[in-house]
Amino acid sequence: MADPASYRPATGSIPTSAGVYKFRDPDRRVIYVGKAKNLRNRLNSYFSNPAQLHPRTSTMVHTAASVEWTVVDTEVEALQLEWTWINEFNPRFNVMFRDDKSYPYLAITMNDEVPRAFITRGKRRKGVKYFGPFAQVWAIKDTLDLLLRAFPMRTCTAGVYRRAERSGRPCLLGYIDKCAAPCVGQISVEGHKDLARSISDFMSGNTGRFISYRQKEMASAAEELDYERAARLRDEITALQKVLDKSAVVLSVNADCDVFALVTEELEASVQVFHVRQGRIRGQRGWIIERSDDHSPAELTTDYLRQAYTGLDADAIPREILVDTVPADIESLESWLSEQRGSRVTVRVPERGEKKAVLETVAKNAKEALLQHKLKRSSDLTTRSTALKEIQEYLSLPEAPLRIECIDISHTQGSNVVASLVVFEDGLVKKRDYRHFAIHGEAATDDTASMYDVVSRRFSRYLEQMSSDEPDERFGYRPSLLVVDGAGPQVAAATRALHDLGIVDISVVGLAKRLEEVWVPEDPFPVILPRNSEGLFLMQRLRDEAHRFAISYHRSKRAKAMTSSVLDDISGLGESKRTALLRHFGSVKKVRAASIEELCEVKGIGQALAEKVAAALAE
Repeated sequence: MADPASYRPATGSIPTSAGVYKFRDPDRRVIYVGKAKNLRNRLNSYFSNPAQLHPRTSTMVHTAASVEWTVVDTEVEALQLEWTWINEFNPRFNVMFRDDKSYPYLAITMNDEVPRAFITRGKRRKGVKYFGPFAQVWAIKDTLDLLLRAFPMRTCTAGVYRRAERSGRPCLLGYIDKCAAPCVGQISVEGHKDLARSISDFMSGNTGRFISYRQKEMASAAEELDYERAARLRDEITALQKVLDKSAVVLSVNADCDVFALVTEELEASVQVFHVRQGRIRGQRGWIIERSDDHSPAELTTDYLRQAYTGLDADAIPREILVDTVPADIESLESWLSEQRGSRVTVRVPERGEKKAVLETVAKNAKEALLQHKLKRSSDLTTRSTALKEIQEYLSLPEAPLRIECIDISHTQGSNVVASLVVFEDGLVKKRDYRHFAIHGEAATDDTASMYDVVSRRFSRYLEQMSSDEPDERFGYRPSLLVVDGAGPQVAAATRALHDLGIVDISVVGLAKRLEEVWVPEDPFPVILPRNSEGLFLMQRLRDEAHRFAISYHRSKRAKAMTSSVLDDISGLGESKRTALLRHFGSVKKVRAASIEELCEVKGIGQALAEKVAAALAE
């Protein structure tokens, strides 16, 4: 790696104006592109003390061999040029959002002499209007089929269109009234363009005038006894209503806005957007990125908004954009968006009302998309094999960790202390082997004592099963790797428990949540796995699963503790009778004040049990 001092530019040679800079590697490949209000201040921050940089940024600075910059007049120009270069050079150290799936769009070639409507997943082309994206391709096919009943515009390819022109006969769609057949002159070129403009307006949200016009025409046709035309108009109205019904109504007002939500984890982030037009969801889209900690949610918000609106037509950008995090450098971003649209665009965080509720729904979708992405990634055999191999190599394990167990401790300020044990085999969860542990007494005094207690109890059972004639395979298996949630102290406690049991062939590590550091026994420095490695992803998923399982058990214990009462200790008074007493009297205080005769009025409470309850409460 290069020494940053070897290519550091002289401070006085760097301008203090706004601009964009590029770091290049020894082969002159661009590895990072950034922008700055003040180029001198920003570039000096990379070289003043490289040791204090974030690990990812430090790697970038040491990988580079040169840096160069371009001065621009405004911050908006810097924003535009930075994104242009990111798309051109695809730098390895820049954050790039990628679609979590390939979304279909409805496209209309408005720049063609005879416009065409079609479904596409490809890149955007100039002069083509796009509507969507749609979550499923069948949804857009149904929508287009319904639209063609009211606006029978061309959908055929250029080859089919030219063949119909030469033969003088329309294709099948022309015969069944799904196309106005401009190829054979049944409709003029300008008339066909009106159909294309009508579909575009309808999909843009201007729906009311098309339905109301047809309703008036249908009534007029019925008065004139033209029932055939009235029936055709009725069918068109029904088709347009069905298109509207497919779009969920989320706002009571006919507002146009895009609603974005960002969900971040240590290694990845997910973005979802709802495109709301006239109060209805007209499209939905999502992105996933591999995240680095030196990009804050505000910076990620700026990045995904810039990616979402680059290359769009002006009318595809709404006047209002709702987000869950105020983007970094919001003034420049709004100026750029306003310039793209040609009129004022605002970016804000909704605080209350319907728009806030829609934002919460989008956030749920972003969280679900991230979960599905992680499940898809973890189920891939090649990915799992790579993860296990990386863990073995980075942690210098004697064998691949085909069975990994993870322990997590959970409590509330030292009360209701519990632990969870989760199991992964071949990189997949094995829920049948999950276990809960309740921790009491001296073992509940602190996390290290709790860890020692849980490890001792789990592997005492392992030793028992080893010598049993009929072993329980759930405890009889030896894990290749034991992961504990925590750092050095927790690792030391788990290692000591295994040594006290005479077990020396199980590797122990700890995973600290703050910086995703992996701690190994008797090593003062943690192991840092690459942030984009499959091994770290598997370790993180294992730790998160253990934490989730521990929290669920802890909550159930805490709920039971909060609802416990002195009635619990009375022998002969089971749960159903305790519930009947509390339901009848309303509280333990009123049960204590009741007479024996009043206690006997409760179903299931006899004379002897009533006397026992009264005596216990009197004490």
